[in-house]
Amino acid sequence: MKVEALKLGLKQVLNHQGIRRYGANTLWLFAEQVLRMVAGFLVGVWVARYLGPEKFGLFSYALAFVSIFQGIAKLGLDGIVVRDLVQEPEKRDVYLGTSFWLKLLGGVITFLIIVIILFIQSIFTSNFFSETNIYILIIAFGIIFQSLEVIDFYYQAKVQAKYISIRRIVQLIFSSIIKIFLVLTGADLIWFVLVSLFDIISLSIMGWLIYRSQGLPNFVRYFDIGIGKKLLKDSWPLLLSSITIMIQARIDQVMLKQFIGLRELGNYVVALNVIEILGFIPMILHQSLLPAIVEAKKQFKDIYYNRLLNYYRLMFSLFLIVFIILFFYGDVIIRFLYGNKYEIASQIISLIAFRLFFAYMGVARSTFITTENLFRYSLLTSITGAILNVILNYILIPQFKSTGAILSSFISFFITIFLFDLFYSRTRINFILMMQAILTFYRIRLNRR
Repeated sequence: MKVEALKLGLKQVLNHQGIRRYGANTLWLFAEQVLRMVAGFLVGVWVARYLGPEKFGLFSYALAFVSIFQGIAKLGLDGIVVRDLVQEPEKRDVYLGTSFWLKLLGGVITFLIIVIILFIQSIFTSNFFSETNIYILIIAFGIIFQSLEVIDFYYQAKVQAKYISIRRIVQLIFSSIIKIFLVLTGADLIWFVLVSLFDIISLSIMGWLIYRSQGLPNFVRYFDIGIGKKLLKDSWPLLLSSITIMIQARIDQVMLKQFIGLRELGNYVVALNVIEILGFIPMILHQSLLPAIVEAKKQFKDIYYNRLLNYYRLMFSLFLIVFIILFFYGDVIIRFLYGNKYEIASQIISLIAFRLFFAYMGVARSTFITTENLFRYSLLTSITGAILNVILNYILIPQFKSTGAILSSFISFFITIFLFDLFYSRTRINFILMMQAILTFYRIRLNRR
């Protein structure tokens, strides 16, 4: 009887409309992310092998330079608009239209900021239309079209990820085919840069066509200044946070090019790409375990802290596994994937692999930050980390090249993820839990209360 009751209960759960809806939504997002990760990485490896360290370094520099400013164009609106669309679905067109015009204005301003910075640089180089600047301007122009990503906000609020995922998968296939064609035909670097612009424009156009094909109204006709002020008031901390995070993540690439050169940068980015593809592991765990940890906080502190402790133990254990593999076989992996041209990358992969320690523990720490509602504190630490990273790169890169960039990131991440938590009273317990987890990672108990 108990077995039959269990089967009946399970059947009812699986047939529940809400569970099926959210389950299907999650599967679409997961499938799209896995495909994008695998296909994007493999095609990226082929492109890097074809271009070689210097040209790939130039391409990576242009992408990194633009990415630092992309946070300005986004205005921190993404999660805010989705939240408001869920709470006030009857104001869909006003929210979409207002956020569209705000993001369009943000994109134009961002593009102009990049133009001004390049113009100021050209005063010293006497060459505004250099090859590097042209590549940057082409990629940066695509930021303006990102204003149409507000369509994704609508589908996120409606829990209809398939419309987002299908569009991205189709665009990924087209983009990958074009890149493979360019490699096979021996195309110049400029064509790969143009593909980056094509990716953004085509994704926006497809989103607009799908949205309008469903008979939904043209939201670009709507703008409400009151809602615009409300959105910007709520989003400014996220705007600052996204800018500082991108600076801390990409400034090393920009400064490597400025101080050392494109060849060193190309090797550095190749090693970094191998590391970053493993970043999906902590993100999946974060999404899966966050609800359980939030729920534990509502019960007892002992349960809450115990779950956090075991979460940190799990993250550190996973880091150790990945780090050991990359430490001993990282050079083999680089040579197999990218060839002997990227000799420097094979030399630094073992050192840069330790960056995963801060990535894994940092993602786990964000669970504590979210649960304790310490977003302003997190913003302060990210701003400090970005400033510190720039200063350290300026000091260490000229002397130690790629190793200097790696050491700069280690120091800045250690201070922002660990040291800050030690000296702030509300986060000191989190520092203790992280240290205890590192020292007792072998005692992990995922099934304990």
